[in-house]
Amino acid sequence: MTASSYITSLRAKIGHDLLLLPSIAALIHDAEGRLLLQRKAGSEWWSLPAGGIEPGETPEDALHREVLEETGGCIEAAVLVAVLGGDGFRYRYPNGDLVEYTVAVFRCELASFDLEPADPETQELRFFSQADMPGLAQPYPETVLF
Repeated sequence: MTASSYITSLRAKIGHDLLLLPSIAALIHDAEGRLLLQRKAGSEWWSLPAGGIEPGETPEDALHREVLEETGGCIEAAVLVAVLGGDGFRYRYPNGDLVEYTVAVFRCELASFDLEPADPETQELRFFSQADMPGLAQPYPETVLF
């Protein structure tokens, strides 16, 4: 069962009520220490490469899958640096669905890096320095990001 079919089946039972969603996010820095961010199609907000953990999938497997899909990169090494959640990670989608993400954040080193996402939802990928950070869709603490 994929995450989307799992969530769809839960939504059929609970409607738009709050749904807690386990997810991952990747911290990927270049040689200058800049952070890779992604902008999804149709969004003005930037985010870390991130996504939901599918049923039966480990957080590490989800991390590898999402980074490959969203950046085209293959992870060589990853270290868990934070687990974040709470009210700040709560979001109501335009259709009324209420979610709250619990995010396992990993610092990643990539074995290969093409910046060619396989995910059609990715509109743009760009590295940002700490001084040039745009607004993010989720309230990741700066101490976690850099």
